[in-house]
Amino acid sequence: METQDYLQLDVIAVGAHPDDVEIACGGTLASMSRRGYRVGIIDLTDGEPTPNSPGPDVRLEEAAKAAHLLGVHTRVTLELPNRRLFDTFEARVMLAKEFRKYRPAVVIGFGDKTPTASPDHWQAMQITDAAVFYSRLTKWDEHFDGLPVHAVPVQLYFRLAFEPAILSGYHSHFTVDITDTLETKLQAIRCYQTQFPPAKEYVFDRIRGAALTSGAAAGFHAGETFVSTRALGTRDMMKFLFGG
Repeated sequence: METQDYLQLDVIAVGAHPDDVEIACGGTLASMSRRGYRVGIIDLTDGEPTPNSPGPDVRLEEAAKAAHLLGVHTRVTLELPNRRLFDTFEARVMLAKEFRKYRPAVVIGFGDKTPTASPDHWQAMQITDAAVFYSRLTKWDEHFDGLPVHAVPVQLYFRLAFEPAILSGYHSHFTVDITDTLETKLQAIRCYQTQFPPAKEYVFDRIRGAALTSGAAAGFHAGETFVSTRALGTRDMMKFLFGG
């Protein structure tokens, strides 16, 4: 298998289900796409079964519409089981293959447990952590269909808008200004009519509120907060502090 068969991506965001990434960092992905970066999403499951969806085809159609709104270049759905997602060797290899195919500079995924949401999210974090590691391992070609190794330079964690504002245990927090893409983010989430019927309209108030709170803390109108898995550094302090 050759990597030239796949578009090299600047960033890949990994979610357990379709809509996870949109809720967590849809504004950032839309902003990056508008700036010319190549953006991808990998959903570990198709999110089915789910209470209000007639089947996987509908959920996947919603995901495709949301990705189009955000300007996502590639969206991949892996065939791992919703509600029964576990950190297994097979799941790690499956995701690591995608990293080797698309060779992202940045991988973003869950960074903590989500007590008010699905336990699949915690498993997704562990799978993503391991897949980033597996992607760079040599002398293991038999597990990766001959795909060349790829060392992911930067790994970040996102949070869901329903969870605490800051992920605990990390010091390298930073916030991305999504003032210009907040409405696009909300429109993308609204594509998931099976997940957010009129009875759950309050969810959008929570998502907007979380974005406004995160943004205000950093001096923006709206923002999305991330943490780096290692300390952030710069060679140019002024560009780091005031933007390039």
